[in-house]
Amino acid sequence: MSRSPQSTLLYGSVITPGGLIPDGAVAMQGEQIVYAGPASGLPSVLEQEAEQVIRRKEGYIMPGFVDIHVHGGSGEDFMEADIEGLNAITSFHCSQGTTSMLATTMTAPKHAIDAVLQNVQQYRSSTMPYARLEGVHLEGPFISPQWPGAQNPEHIVPASILWLEEWEQSFPGLVKLMTLAPERDGALEAISWLKEHGIVAALGHTDATYEQVQRAVDAGLSHGVHTFNAMTGLHHRKPGTAGALLGDDRLSAEIIADGIHVHPAAVSILARLKPADGLILVTDAVSAAGMPDGEYMLGGLQTIVEKGIATLKSNSNSLAGSTLTMIRGFQYLVKEVGLSIQQASAAASFNPAKVIGIDDRTGSLAKGLLADVLLLNDQLDLEAVWVQGSRKY
Repeated sequence: MSRSPQSTLLYGSVITPGGLIPDGAVAMQGEQIVYAGPASGLPSVLEQEAEQVIRRKEGYIMPGFVDIHVHGGSGEDFMEADIEGLNAITSFHCSQGTTSMLATTMTAPKHAIDAVLQNVQQYRSSTMPYARLEGVHLEGPFISPQWPGAQNPEHIVPASILWLEEWEQSFPGLVKLMTLAPERDGALEAISWLKEHGIVAALGHTDATYEQVQRAVDAGLSHGVHTFNAMTGLHHRKPGTAGALLGDDRLSAEIIADGIHVHPAAVSILARLKPADGLILVTDAVSAAGMPDGEYMLGGLQTIVEKGIATLKSNSNSLAGSTLTMIRGFQYLVKEVGLSIQQASAAASFNPAKVIGIDDRTGSLAKGLLADVLLLNDQLDLEAVWVQGSRKY
């Protein structure tokens, strides 16, 4: 369900950049937020002009979720999706509270990645009816063959600045984030190039030592994908990639909070060690998200989903993305890990928006930002979703 933007006024507990406002109000006019703060400070004219007023004594009014690592959903994969497929993915995740997302690729031949970039660019040039595709996250193909995870090892290649230059020339500004293995040949040069061109350089699927990560951070690396997964672990004499992510405040860190990829105690440790803006909730969701158990394809590899857990058909010990949604991940951070509502909201909205440089438009509830708003009940279940002031669900 989607409705045209209108003047909407919400009363309830509001999560703003300044904290939780128990008796708050959010006013939306057209595509923008025109007020977010204490209800006592709401200009009377905004209440008079509101076409719809919703009051909630319990529950929360929050910014829409921003998922910067998601491969698909509703039976569709970004690597294969046409316009109809992109609508299916963005519609499903929008129904789960995501209002902005990055189309995430897999390690694949260059022509296949080119096709994704072309499709997403075309999609962004028209009206996006559901969650906005803010750009593309290239996960691979410059990763480590020692840690392919569910990436196809046949298509792993050394970092190529020529490829990066071609993508940026053909699709300027479209690539927002790139995951690579910083220890590989040419990686440091690629990281420097990415930083110079305003693209977030992230580590992932990597065999890097602690020292190699430090050199990469000095070159411009600033982010880590699905922390603890597909990387060298923490040892007291060899801190590894995980140790670098935990200990370096210059690195923001993703987490897949589904109770499958990472133990809740490890999530808690990561949350305690990262700065307030350093923890990033992601889904890493694949085409099976929102679908029944069965067999699916991921980056040309067969996967099996049983009880919502996706693994490679060829190796049941290798997780193949997730079927997580942002609302479920948010609930997990609060109910299982013990984060506050404000901390979990930041990890799901403001922090990822800041990572990819869209926090001046979305990711928090503040006057002048896009009206990407969620309404949750007191059990943290999703009740309503607005994207740019238009109620979608």
